[in-house]
Amino acid sequence: MSKSHMTVALPPHSDGVNVCLAELLQYKNQAVRWLPPAHSIWSQLNGLHQSRHKGRGMNFSEVRPYQAGDDIHAIDWRVTARTGKTHTKLFTEEREQPVMLLIDISGSMQFGSQLMLKSVQAAHFASLLSWLAVSEQDRIGAVIYNGISVTECKPTARQQGPLHIINKLIEAQNNALSHLGEPQPVNFSDALKRLHYLCSKGSEIVIISDFNQLSLNDKRRLTQLRQHNRIQFVQVHDPLEQGQTQFRGYEHVADKEQSAWLNFSSKKTRDSLSQQYQQHQSFVAEMAKSLAIPLHYLSAAEPLLQQLRARGIK
Repeated sequence: MSKSHMTVALPPHSDGVNVCLAELLQYKNQAVRWLPPAHSIWSQLNGLHQSRHKGRGMNFSEVRPYQAGDDIHAIDWRVTARTGKTHTKLFTEEREQPVMLLIDISGSMQFGSQLMLKSVQAAHFASLLSWLAVSEQDRIGAVIYNGISVTECKPTARQQGPLHIINKLIEAQNNALSHLGEPQPVNFSDALKRLHYLCSKGSEIVIISDFNQLSLNDKRRLTQLRQHNRIQFVQVHDPLEQGQTQFRGYEHVADKEQSAWLNFSSKKTRDSLSQQYQQHQSFVAEMAKSLAIPLHYLSAAEPLLQQLRARGIK
């Protein structure tokens, strides 16, 4: 669709198609707003006010004599019984948990009918998550998949991690745009395989995609990843995929597989698109449910921060 149909303003420095350093750097100063436990970005995506995101793990450190003010739930009853004196367990908080992103900006993600391409929204969310991770003293890494190649960014601490991912995202998006309509030699399964090899156990994994290439064959790989890591799905969608548009008339629509002129004045056309989307959505939701992976949603028709604020943060 042309930009004349847009009613929502683009984020700063963004044209909705390309990705630049300035538009992704803006999320550095926004990340602090979603630091847990006060807020959780996942609870915002769920439209909730409380965090459902699991807290960090605690590692056992030592046992020492009980002191006034210690948590009674941490009393070590075995040592207490053996010594005759009350002892308590001490724990240290796990730090520098690896956070790994799989960012899909392949052919089907190079689509947007109103505000921005789905791939651009994916880049915006990846940037916000990257800055949030390093704000929590975690290491951030990524696998960037654009259908032509898979780029690996090993987990890195401090601002070097987000900056490396951002620069690689810009390159990958430019590359994807320059090869639109061409065969894609790399598939989503290849990206999952690289993610599996790059992840260390205990990682927090976030997969950002429209999941158009997700197949039953990927379930085994996801099951393996799920055994030792926590995974979140973030599905990026566009209203036109669901048959939602105010436009009435013929419009040329294309994705990575085909292009056609569609009559959006016809309810049959809009209903057909909606039905196809619902079938795909049911498959993705069932896959996520069977693997106990939380599934979240982002629209390409509304700025990221505006979506998050509308779901609970003012």
